[in-house]
Amino acid sequence: MVADQFGGDAADRVFHGLADATRRDIVERVLREEQSVSALARRYAMSFAAVQKHVAVLERAGLVSKTRRGREQLVRGNPDILRTVARLLESYEQIWRHRARAIDDILAEDDDPERT
Repeated sequence: MVADQFGGDAADRVFHGLADATRRDIVERVLREEQSVSALARRYAMSFAAVQKHVAVLERAGLVSKTRRGREQLVRGNPDILRTVARLLESYEQIWRHRARAIDDILAEDDDPERT
C-alpha cells in the first residue's frame, strides 16, 4: 500500500507541513522556482525568523530542501513527495469509492421487489 512508503511519522509531518496556508504558499512558490529564504520572507507580513521556521517545518517533512550559495539559503520544492502524497490520497479515495459502491448495492437489493 502507498501508506507503507511513508516511514513512521512521515505522513504526519507532510500533512502538518501542508496544514498551514503560508507553508502551502511557500511550497507552491519554490516548486515553480528556487528562492532564497530572504526573498520568501519579503513576501509575507511576518519576521524573517517566522519564515525560517515555516521553511524548517517543510524541510523536516521533505516538502522542500535547502542549499547554501554564499550567504544565501536557497529553497527548492520536492515534487516527488507530493506525488507520493497524491498516490496516498488516491488510494484512500479508491477505498471510499469501493465502500460507497457496496452501500449502493445493498440499498439496490433492499429496493428489489422480487427479493420479498
